[in-house]
Amino acid sequence: MISHVVLLKPRTDLTDAERRVFIDAFEQAVRRIPTVRGVRLGRRVRIGARYEQTTPDAADFLGMIDFDDADGLQTYLRHPAHVELGARFGQVVSSGMVYDFEIGGIESLTRWLVP
Repeated sequence: MISHVVLLKPRTDLTDAERRVFIDAFEQAVRRIPTVRGVRLGRRVRIGARYEQTTPDAADFLGMIDFDDADGLQTYLRHPAHVELGARFGQVVSSGMVYDFEIGGIESLTRWLVP
């Protein structure tokens, strides 16, 4: 499985209309693109842990979109609904980071970290 991980901090001056357009674009992309296998969203919480003091304040939200494989992710990235989402993303974020990860269980750790 491949997870497309998006961390974002929205602009503080977003209007309700801008928020709605972005949300609509996201919903359209994940519903219309057939290679999407799952979507998980998160909102950052702060619990008073020490690492929070040294972590950059670069993201308030997390989106994880899952695909069977890299081909499924590529299909998603090239789809017109994603192109629209990407345009909206650029308009609403003050900070954004996007990463793609191969996902596995605990047994994967040895394979990934031991040469």
